[in-house]
Amino acid sequence: MIDDDPFAPPVKKAVPLEQQLETASIGELEFRIEKLKAEIALCEQEIAKKRAQRAAADSVFGGGPS
Repeated sequence: MIDDDPFAPPVKKAVPLEQQLETASIGELEFRIEKLKAEIALCEQEIAKKRAQRAAADSVFGGGPS
């Protein structure tokens, strides 16, 4: 039995981040930075929400900071 399927789509190998950055244009790098900044902002908003929820729960149940 043959394991290779001749009709299967080719498998893309993961390219290391350093190589991706090396071959990217300035515009692509700037776009990537903007996407990352937006993602960081979303993470910071979620952290703020979770801290507010924790503080509310601590005020009701008397929990300590963690």
